[in-house]
Amino acid sequence: MSWFTGFAVYFLIWWLTLFLVLPHGVKSQAEANDVTPGTEPGAPVRSRIGLRLAINTVLAAVVFAVWYWVTHVLGIGPDTIGSIFPQDR
Repeated sequence: MSWFTGFAVYFLIWWLTLFLVLPHGVKSQAEANDVTPGTEPGAPVRSRIGLRLAINTVLAAVVFAVWYWVTHVLGIGPDTIGSIFPQDR
């Protein structure tokens, strides 16, 4: 695997895990009873986006490491699916 392919896979994993990390722990202005006039009540009180991006980066690195281990160390890939699930005739 080239470094570019590894980076592309990591970026895809990072982008997908971002949608898992973003909604956790967010408290809306309506839930906090602190709605600023002129803003959406569903807007977060504190987004803490820097912390969420850092958590996402670590989570994506763990998922990438598991993916790398399964595909390169164990050798499991699309070509091995037939040997995992044999066809009965």
